Amino acid sequence: MSGTATPCALITGGARRIGATIARLLHAQGYRILLHYRQSLTEASSLADELNRARPDSCLLLQADLNQAADVERLISEIGQYTERLDLLVNNASTFYPTPLDDASQQDWDLLINSNLRGPFFLTQGMAPLLRQSSGNIVNLVDIHAERGLAGYPVYSIAKAGVKMMTLSLARELAPDVRVNGVSPGAILWPEADAALDDAERRSIVDKIPLKRTGTPDDIAQAVLFLATAPYVTGQVLAVDGGRSVFS
Repeated sequence: MSGTATPCALITGGARRIGATIARLLHAQGYRILLHYRQSLTEASSLADELNRARPDSCLLLQADLNQAADVERLISEIGQYTERLDLLVNNASTFYPTPLDDASQQDWDLLINSNLRGPFFLTQGMAPLLRQSSGNIVNLVDIHAERGLAGYPVYSIAKAGVKMMTLSLARELAPDVRVNGVSPGAILWPEADAALDDAERRSIVDKIPLKRTGTPDDIAQAVLFLATAPYVTGQVLAVDGGRSVFS
């Protein structure tokens, strides 16, 4: 991949779930995709093959653990070698699991803060020169619990509150060359593994949503696309949550 007139987007955590949906939508809109993944090699490779079959040489895989500062530095260096153009950075990668106050450890703090906040901040710092050259923009995936902490998830909530403030702060720091916005999802996909919810917990969440249903990954992808193509919008965090954050 080299610098061309075709717009280029870097999506972190792009192999699965919401990240993959964002990648597919942006690709369909004509973007070249730099698809970052941490562990999901099988899913990332399958998605890259799909996108490259649709349009040859339009998706490149990049592996890095955003918890590790050295990996972030390597990722920045590799992107600089692969492309001379970056129009959009989507900071989507995230780690989510419960950390009740009495049980939270230093390791939990480091993992959740690094993956959700420190990694995206320093990746943004490293990508800023390319984004300035293209008058590009950044969309950060925040969370409605950046506003109202989620019970049992204080470290995650703190990290996402930091992502919201990073969005607002960097919108000032990078103006007028680069726009910075955020999308704040509500109940879109149910969490996996350690954070899994039972049926009663899911019903309780849906009952608090005015639209009485969960959203879809495409709802988030469409919000990212809107912000990426809204030339007079910066410093905004758009809640995509069926009204939950307003009424709960």
